[in-house]
Amino acid sequence: MNKIFKISLLVGTRPNIVKISQFSSVFKEYDHFDLKIIHSNQHYSESVSSIFFTQFGIEADVILPKFNGDASAHLGHIIQYLSVELMNDKPDLLIVVGDVNSTLAGAIVANKMGIQLAHLESGLRSFDRRMPEEINRIIVDELSDYYFVTEQSGLDNLRKEGKNMNQVFLVGNTMIDSLIAFNQNIQSKSFPFEYDMNLPFLAVTLHRPSNVDNLDGLLKILALLKYCSKYFQIIFPMHPRTKKNIDIFNLTGDFENIAQVIYTEPLDYFTFQKLISLSGGVITDSGGIQEETTFIGVPCVTLRENTERPVTIDMGTNELMDFDPPKILEKLNQLREKKSQIPPLWDGRSTERIAEKLNEIFSA
Repeated sequence: MNKIFKISLLVGTRPNIVKISQFSSVFKEYDHFDLKIIHSNQHYSESVSSIFFTQFGIEADVILPKFNGDASAHLGHIIQYLSVELMNDKPDLLIVVGDVNSTLAGAIVANKMGIQLAHLESGLRSFDRRMPEEINRIIVDELSDYYFVTEQSGLDNLRKEGKNMNQVFLVGNTMIDSLIAFNQNIQSKSFPFEYDMNLPFLAVTLHRPSNVDNLDGLLKILALLKYCSKYFQIIFPMHPRTKKNIDIFNLTGDFENIAQVIYTEPLDYFTFQKLISLSGGVITDSGGIQEETTFIGVPCVTLRENTERPVTIDMGTNELMDFDPPKILEKLNQLREKKSQIPPLWDGRSTERIAEKLNEIFSA
């Protein structure tokens, strides 16, 4: 095979980067693949994205210009500059990751430019169209040529939607590839904060707009921390969005006055995974953390009405709940006794399967 196939891989947020940490090393094994990593600059700063690249030992080949503005305008900005980049490079395939605005922007550009599109983490559905991410997932899958799926629900959803199942591939979870590949780095990390190592702790991370962009949601978080801190230390790496809104609603003093709660800046990937692994449980509203705790076997309560990752409930250690502090602690105790399982193909080789499948496609 003499032809070199150009593959562009678009990322825009920290979770995106975690999902592609093994792509550079795996794709180097294929002489006919020329992989280029493009960062959309959706979330890029020294404290957010760049340190993840550094920890994983990878680099973005292209970083699109920075933009300050609302989400819809930012989408147009990414489309504009990504179009220029892809017009110059003319890749044979664009791979988009997850369900963020960069994912949607990449899918639109690929469609308009006639570039084949692959969606990594395809087929996940919360069935809640109030979530911007759900709209992104649906549109991206409508525009995709190839679908790389993490769990059985993704296969089921794409089949129901009438997708060509010959182009749908269950490959496992590339986020778990990162956990496995960097396990030694994770375990060797020390925490940049002091806590009582003789007392159990819960890890808390809450940042979704429905929970932190309104006074009612923040008061529920405050009540949750006050209750849980009677029984556990709480370690709460605080998202900038959460911190900003606590300040806006003049609740900073209320949060700071809760005993047994340790607030930290956002943690790097290795440190945060170490925190999860040592915790007595996690309370979150994140998507990816549901998968990480399922793999590690740590109880997780997700404060959302729904999840696009049902395998974490059916097989894993996750449970959806409302803000009911006593029931949350009770559920965490129950989950510690649950005989959970690691979902199929969450074995650290998902990136390899993607490369193998693309090799088959381009060799045909």
